[in-house]
Amino acid sequence: MKFLKLIGFGHLILLAFAQFIFKYGFLDYQPGIILNLSDAYYNLLVLASVMIAAGGFLINNITANGSESYGLNESVAFYIYGALTIGGLIIGYFLTDIIGRTSFLMAFAIPVATLYFYSTNLRQSLLLGNIAIAIVMGLSIMIIGFFTVYPVFGNGDPVHLANIYEVIKHYSIFSVALGLLVTLLNDLKNTDLDYNEGLNTLPIAIGKERAAKITFGVGIIVAGLVLYYINAYLKELLWAMGYLLVFVLGPVIYCLINLWSAKTSKDFAVLEIVIKAVIFFTSLSIAVITFNINSNA
Repeated sequence: MKFLKLIGFGHLILLAFAQFIFKYGFLDYQPGIILNLSDAYYNLLVLASVMIAAGGFLINNITANGSESYGLNESVAFYIYGALTIGGLIIGYFLTDIIGRTSFLMAFAIPVATLYFYSTNLRQSLLLGNIAIAIVMGLSIMIIGFFTVYPVFGNGDPVHLANIYEVIKHYSIFSVALGLLVTLLNDLKNTDLDYNEGLNTLPIAIGKERAAKITFGVGIIVAGLVLYYINAYLKELLWAMGYLLVFVLGPVIYCLINLWSAKTSKDFAVLEIVIKAVIFFTSLSIAVITFNINSNA
């Protein structure tokens, strides 16, 4: 159980779910296109992403809390980190070779480097760690477009392929915004612990009240993006629009309202859970939108 916590098992499930739902709830329902990865190779893409993320959680947890608290000595913990990270990169290289674009290995190498430097350096830097984790969250979605859609441009309807790629890009951007929001809430929740560890998070640098206001501003951006996407793309899709209003925008507004009164770590922990639920429902929304489009066709 301690090992599952060490590698962030719950977050890994959420990551894998998001990537699988894009494949089997969206991409597989697009007419007239043949994706660049078979189901087996796509599963390897998910596995590589999960392994690299697991390595990132592991190195972060052992640098923050020490490997002994998870029942491992330090050398074993670093061996596991190396195995997860190198294994993910090897699978990533294999996939880039399959699609004939070895330069796309950077889509795996950048998260590896970012997660490592976050754990060893950026976690102690004001806002840089939050931004780094948010970007990695966005890349976990964008990598789907890199490996499945981008390489087949020219082999199908370019307008349709561009639209699919655009959808993935927008979800990636929204994931960055959600990632920034959830990491700021995490900092607010862990202010006392981070202070004792000598970290320089936003609440420590400027105080909880001001940090909560900045977090509120990020939440406003998230809510604004939801309303923009609904107005621009989903006005004719009643089921999808209702889903986003209830399961995505609603919890975000709940978080915004309660940010003004939140004071304790428990208060911020509840809000963090709410936004993590939003991340789950956002991933699921692509399948809801696809179903609504197909039912209207």
